[in-house]
Order: sequence, then structure tokens, then C-alpha cells
Amino acid sequence: MTTNPGRSLACALALALLPAFAGAQAPAGEPAAEGGQALNLQGVDLRAFIQDVSRATGSTFILDPRVQGSVTITSQEALGPADLLGVLLATLRANGLVAIPTGNNAYRVVPDEGAAQQPASAGDGGLGYATEIFRLRHVDARTAAETLKALVGRGGVVAPTPQGNSLLVADYADNLARLRALVAQIDQDRSDIRTVPLRNSSAREIAAVVSQLVSAPGGGEGARPGTLSVIPVESSNAVMLRGDPAAVERIATVVTDLDQRASASADVRVVRLQHANAEQLLPMLQQLVGQAPDAAAATTAGSAQAANTPAPATPSGRRANLARYPGANAIVISADAETQRMLASVISQLDTRREQVLVEAIVVEVSDGTAKKLGVQFLLAGKDGNVPFAATNFPGDAPGLLPLVGAAAGRDAEDGSSEADLRDAALQSLLGTAGGLLGIGGSNSDRLFGAIINAVKSDNRSNLLSTPSILTLDNEEARILVGQEVPITTGEVLGDNNANPFRTTQRQDVGIQLEVKPQVNPGGGITLFLRQEVSAVAGVLGAGSNDLILNKREIETTVQVDDGNIVVLGGLLDQGEQLSVDKIPVLGDIPVAGALFRSKSRQKTRTNLMVFIRPTVIRNADDARNATAPRYDYMRSRDPGVDAGERAALDAVVQDYLRAEPPRADEAPQP
Repeated sequence: MTTNPGRSLACALALALLPAFAGAQAPAGEPAAEGGQALNLQGVDLRAFIQDVSRATGSTFILDPRVQGSVTITSQEALGPADLLGVLLATLRANGLVAIPTGNNAYRVVPDEGAAQQPASAGDGGLGYATEIFRLRHVDARTAAETLKALVGRGGVVAPTPQGNSLLVADYADNLARLRALVAQIDQDRSDIRTVPLRNSSAREIAAVVSQLVSAPGGGEGARPGTLSVIPVESSNAVMLRGDPAAVERIATVVTDLDQRASASADVRVVRLQHANAEQLLPMLQQLVGQAPDAAAATTAGSAQAANTPAPATPSGRRANLARYPGANAIVISADAETQRMLASVISQLDTRREQVLVEAIVVEVSDGTAKKLGVQFLLAGKDGNVPFAATNFPGDAPGLLPLVGAAAGRDAEDGSSEADLRDAALQSLLGTAGGLLGIGGSNSDRLFGAIINAVKSDNRSNLLSTPSILTLDNEEARILVGQEVPITTGEVLGDNNANPFRTTQRQDVGIQLEVKPQVNPGGGITLFLRQEVSAVAGVLGAGSNDLILNKREIETTVQVDDGNIVVLGGLLDQGEQLSVDKIPVLGDIPVAGALFRSKSRQKTRTNLMVFIRPTVIRNADDARNATAPRYDYMRSRDPGVDAGERAALDAVVQDYLRAEPPRADEAPQP
């Protein structure tokens, strides 16, 4: 308890007449006896007054050093201890102070600036601090908090809680009661909701016009932005209004008037398409109104056939006719207002910018082949027939021994043409030689002999990589071909005595082909209908033949791939081994010496073929730039002039001819 004997003298003399102070004081911690007398204090020190009240009521007061000032109190009626405590609390509040209970009939007197952060204060008579939560049902908590901040005391706090749309208020108890009553009056929904059906206008168009009218300056009371909501309901072609009843009534009248005026508008409407194709969209619209597609086509061409195929009547009794104007990519609708509105709504939903898909394919083929061959050929013959003829010759061995011996023996032939044919045969046999060749031969007056040993080992490897890519619209088929047209013989006819011969040929595409039709799904996946082909000319069918052999790798499938992912479409893993032995029976099986009577060859082939695909959705200009810039930079880097510090030829064409800046991979924004 704080005491101040010097300053409490005047207050003690003023309270000396109180019965509560006559005689002995009440025991500490107990209130004084009932009864009292009027107060008349003039300029008494506040701290002294608190001390005298402490004695009269048996309460303990802990004063903050900032508690200062003087008080003047006048009372016409006698005050008991309870009333005296109430007078003290009111006096503290008038001086910007508050008494906060600390337990055991003790109070801490502090300035009310930080009272909201302290425990609940004495609430006798509503003069103490309290905290309460106001739950709002119709008014936004942030808006209500801004309104109530001006109504709370100096130390009061108003805080919105957006999660529960509530207000946390800390203030004197009696002021909380007043604020509670005000919030109850404010937190009421007095708005009106009305649905205005439309017969001749579009709900979206009417809602856009009315929203501009409400938002315009001078819209009037109850029609300010935020106080009136205008919502189009396209499914029922109606407009919903919500707001002040007077504003709703006024705007509903405007909507009804606009709808009635639309019924007297023109019966022909031109819809210019922004993204869709009028030729592709027109047949679908004709089906909606029951019009034959050929009638619309005849109308577009200026024919009178359209009049011979009338469209069925609409619910309003009029026939609807549709035509397209290719020059402006527009659709002309001749129908009643309701049918025009329905068709315009369908067109607006379909006339949107379509997505594009960049499809990149990778075809990888790795092949490896090895071959080994070892063969021996010999010949022994007599010129006059007195020595038996003996020779070995195996298919596939080159050069053949028999053509060489024939050419040597043909030198004595009397027919010059036969000698030339034998020399040509020997020459062709030598041209087919591969690997190592060792031969001996000779002749005398009655004998001719020769032997050839041929050994071959060959290794061949190939790594073919092709990466075709193509960009196309969603649900549009596209094709790319990089190759040649090769003539293929399909027929040949010779006349009598080889007179008037002719041959028919057909040209076939040979090279790299990619055909694709993408479909972008709402879930993010892409369905691809594609065909990939890689073909090449392998050579002629055989010696003396003009027919060609074509190597062809083709895959045709339908797959679903996520945007930007790589997936394998399929492939082939092929491995083969072939062993061939040609020999003379019995002699070829003799150990060691049997090698002179046989020819052996071994061939191994292995082919690995895989096809990969990667689709990427191009939704806007940034995606297109991100896809273009890296590929442009890749082709630009292939120019030898770039390494020499010169301007790339590709950049020169773009800058000088197209008058544009080349895209750069490092300048493209990251997705």
C-alpha cells in the first residue's frame, strides 16, 4: 500500500465526518461499516485520494510512477465503501488510468495506454477493462474494424480475424456493451436478390453493359461499385442482381428495357472469327439449326440452291440460315434474336486460340557386322584330253578359278568373240575380289593347272541418327519428308520381235518421314497419332538387274505422353550369325589336308533400332520463343564464320532480308 502523509491531510480532514472513519478503523482486508457522508474535495492530490480510499475500503493499491495529478469531487449523498470504490475507478478513468486486479483485493493502477495487453481489470459498474469477440455474419471483419476504431477508448484495441470473420475488441466494459449494440445493428443483410430472365439479348453482354453503368461516376446511391453485384447466368440466359433493394429495382428495370429493345434489332448478324476457321465451323452450326450443309455452300457461292433447301423453323416460327464470307473469315446468321444469341454463344466458346504442339522424334540405329572367309580352289586339266579334268569351285568365292582358266585357254580359240567373252568373265571375277589372294598356275603342251587361296575378314559398323521435328496445331495432322523420289519399275512390255518396248515406273518417297496428329488433353497429357518412317536405297537386286532394294524402318502407333517428356515408341534388337561350309565329300573331312578341299565362311550381324518421341505444348508467344531460340542458336553455331568472329550467314539473312533481330537462346525467358 502506498502512503503519503503530507498529501493525505486534506483528504483525511474531508473524510473525517464519514461514519466509516468514526472510531477505530476496520480490520485490514475487510470493508468499513455501512453508511457514509457526502464528499467535497477541491484540488486534492490523486495519490492522497487513492491512499484514503485504500484505508476506507481495506483494499491495496500499487501505483505506477506515472500516476500523477489532482482531483475535485463533489457528492450530495453519503457514500459507503462500495460506492467510494466506484468513485475512485471513475476518477482514475477520467485521468487516463485504470485499476488492474492482481489478486487478494489488490489492484495495480497504471495508465490505460497498455491496458489491453494486461489481465482483465476491475469491472465494477462497467469501469474496468474487458475483452470480447464479436462474430460477424454479413459484414466483412476488416471493414467493421475500420468503423469501430473511432469509437473505442484511448487504450482500446479493435483487431479483425479474417479466418473466422470476427472482431477482437478490448475496452472498458460499459463501452463494450455499446459497441455490441452497434455491431448488431450493422451486421445485417438488407440486400435484395433478383433474377431477370432475357429473351432477346445475351446474358454476358447485358451484364457487361450494366456493370459499366454501375461503375460509372454518378451511378447514384446504391449503385456504387461493390454495393451492387451483376452476375450473368449463361445456362438460363438470365442476369442475377444483388444489392440495395432500390438499386436492384432500378437496374432490373434497365435490364428489362434493354432486352425488349433487342427484339426490334436487325435479323441478320455478322460474327467475325478471331481464331477458328469459318469453313470448318459452319457445318457444325448448321446442324444446330437443322440446315443442310449443301444449302449453306450454295448460298456462299451465290447460287439459288439455298432457296430450294429451306432450313427448319426455329421455336419462334422463323427459319434460320447461315452462310460464311471467306474474305473476312466471318459467319453470317439470319435468324431471330433468340437463335442469334444461342449461335453467338456457341461461337464465342469455340472461337478460342488453339494450342500448338512441337513433336520431336529421335531415330537411332546402331549396326555391327563381321565376316570371315577362307577357301581353296584348284584345277588340273589336259589340253588334248589325255589327262583327266579335276577342279574345285565353291559359290561365293571370288575370284573364281574357272573363269580365269577359261580366259587363259581361250587365247588359242579361233573365234574372236568367244575369246572376248572369256576375258570379260575373268575380269568380272577379278573385280569381285576382296581380302587376300594367293594363286599359282601354269601350262605346257598337254597340261593346264592352277590353284587359288582366298582369305577375307571384314568388319562394318554404322550409327544412323535422325531427328525429324514438326510443329502443328492441336488436332491438326502434319507431315514432314526429307528424302528423294526414287523410280520403281512396276511393269515392262515388249512387242513382237522386241518392237515398241515400254516400261512403267512409279516414284516412291525414300528418306525420313514423320506424320503426326496431336491431341492436347485437359489433364496435361498429349495423345499422339503418328507414323515414323526411315527408308534408304540398299542397291540393286542382283547383277544385271535394275530392280532396287529399299531398306525401310516404319512405326505407326497411338501413344499418350505428358508435356515435355520423352517416351520410347518401339524398336528392334536383332542379332544373327551365319556359318557356311562348302567342301568335297570325304576329302574335305580329312584332318589338316582337308582344308585344301573346302571353303568356310562365318558372318555375324547385330542391329539395335530405337525410336523416341518428345511432344511440347506451345501455348503462347513465350513458349514459341523458348522453342525457337535454342534451335536457331544451334544452327547458327554450325556456321564456320562464327568461330572466326564474323557475322553468321543466318544472322545476315534475318537482319538484312527479314529486318528482324535473330532470337537468342540466352535471351529467351525461362518458363
